[in-house]
Amino acid sequence: MQIQDLPYADPGVPDARSGPRFLWWLFRNQLTGQLKALAWGLLHFLSVASLPFCVGVAVQAAVDRSGGRLALAGGLMALACAGNAVGDTFLHRAAVTNWITAAARVQQLLGRKAAVLGSVLTRRVAAGEVVAVSTGDVEKIGWFVEALSRFTAAAVTIVLVTVGLLVYQPALGVVVAVGLPVLALAVLPLLPRATRRADVQREKAGRATELASDTVAGLRVLRGIGGEDLFLDRYRRASQEVRHAAVRSARMWSLIAAVQVLLPGLLLITVVWYGVHLARDGRIAVGELVTVYSSVMLLTYPLRHFEEIAMAYSFSRPSARRAARVLSLERATDTAGTRPAEVPAGDLYDPGTGLLAPAGRLTAVVCGDPDAAGRLAERLGGHATQEGGAVLLGGVPLDELPLDSARTAVLVQDKDPVLLSGTLRDLFDVPASGAVAPEAALDAAQCGDVLTALVQGSLGAEDPMDARITERGRSLSGGQRQRLALARSLVTDPEVLVLDEPTSAVDSHTEARIARGVRDLRAGRTTVVFTSSPLLLDRADRVVFLHGDTVAAVGDHRELVRTEPRYRAVVTRETEDATAPAGHAAEDGGPRVDKVLHGLEELEELEELEEIEETA
Repeated sequence: MQIQDLPYADPGVPDARSGPRFLWWLFRNQLTGQLKALAWGLLHFLSVASLPFCVGVAVQAAVDRSGGRLALAGGLMALACAGNAVGDTFLHRAAVTNWITAAARVQQLLGRKAAVLGSVLTRRVAAGEVVAVSTGDVEKIGWFVEALSRFTAAAVTIVLVTVGLLVYQPALGVVVAVGLPVLALAVLPLLPRATRRADVQREKAGRATELASDTVAGLRVLRGIGGEDLFLDRYRRASQEVRHAAVRSARMWSLIAAVQVLLPGLLLITVVWYGVHLARDGRIAVGELVTVYSSVMLLTYPLRHFEEIAMAYSFSRPSARRAARVLSLERATDTAGTRPAEVPAGDLYDPGTGLLAPAGRLTAVVCGDPDAAGRLAERLGGHATQEGGAVLLGGVPLDELPLDSARTAVLVQDKDPVLLSGTLRDLFDVPASGAVAPEAALDAAQCGDVLTALVQGSLGAEDPMDARITERGRSLSGGQRQRLALARSLVTDPEVLVLDEPTSAVDSHTEARIARGVRDLRAGRTTVVFTSSPLLLDRADRVVFLHGDTVAAVGDHRELVRTEPRYRAVVTRETEDATAPAGHAAEDGGPRVDKVLHGLEELEELEELEEIEETA
């Protein structure tokens, strides 16, 4: 796999049972790239290791005054330098390719998992942790995969050079053969503590990232309530904890690095001392001593890769564990489905609560618990968090359909829809039936002022569709983001559209126009709106009130306001009626009911006047 061929057509099915198993799975899926890196690494390291032999031959030739052997040594040295240059260049190329392709594979796997799980993902794993995995952790995992082939080439080179020294000069070769394993294994007792400190650092960094992500996402609200400084102080404390943990981790790694400098130096001193002693006794030639000395000196280069692989594994193991945790999450139902791909039509029915949304009508759902409403909205869209009680669309269980078919049939817009950066045209580039134009959707969602704001904030954008949206629409207000997201949902024109509090950040006059626009645009299509807004409820064909986890009442808004005290308590925020007897509640609540209904009538009259003014 080359970088230019990314992304993968199919990143594969990962082994997410544990972090080490996931790393091993990545290595096996990059076997060709790893073998290429190993081959170039062997060429590079063996070329470096052969230089001392060439130098030894040249020194001995000079001592013996042999011009032929000196020329031969020069040719061998030139060949070794060429192999070193070629091997190093292509080793770096292959290693970086392995790093980037491994990171890309992990990112594709995470993206696919997020797409399959949908909003269920953030209910099981914190959003900040997902961000940490898909950014910093991906780099750490790629580093280990990339370093593995270099380490293997370095280890093979050390073994071959040691064997060569034993054959070339047994007396000094024994010293090297005994000393090198000690050098390679000396840091092992220090690795567990270094690994633990690295794990602590990564965990604290992950928590700090989560806190930063949550703070930035809610910055507008925090400023509104004066809580910005409080959260910034929390992030500063978390950042300082990360710094302290990083310093503690760095101390261990600096100790490991010091050991790997000290011990090779001691080995080199031992070789020189013993070699000089042997040369004085005439047991080895000067050229042989130079060869062994140079070999030991240059072996410190591949030995450094033992430290690198230890660091890479220590940092990548917790990252791989977090990635495996996210990738091991599964939907409650089979993604492939047991039924053929189809887009059913008909009534939407949830057997768990008894909620029925008739086909082609606008059904409003009132639920006293916002979290319960969100969970029910997800279930209506086929995003079940647990098996059992499948939602039926036209009598067909959504859980038994392939995931693509279920999501084509039912679209769910949650409370906090995301706007990706790009142009407004990009925002509406979504799978759609083609029956609803972006202009009609924007008009129904009352996005006139939003378009004006986007055009004013985009240089050179004469067409509103070319206006740019910043990341997550942060330059827009909460109500403007809601309306743009609603327009995007309307453009898709699904068989069933489920909206969870689509106008919670919109003023009452705009909300009334949106209610009318959505009702007109979705005429003949099934729409379910979770809301407690009287303006939306009054426009619905059918209102369903859920008390707890079951349907408690069904009717139109005005009827339920008069007859159902628990419903009235939710939509008018008058909680004292909820526990009163039905008859007394209706009697006591009479003035409040009349006030609510009178307010709706006044708003309708105002809308009629505005329509007359617009027509004029």
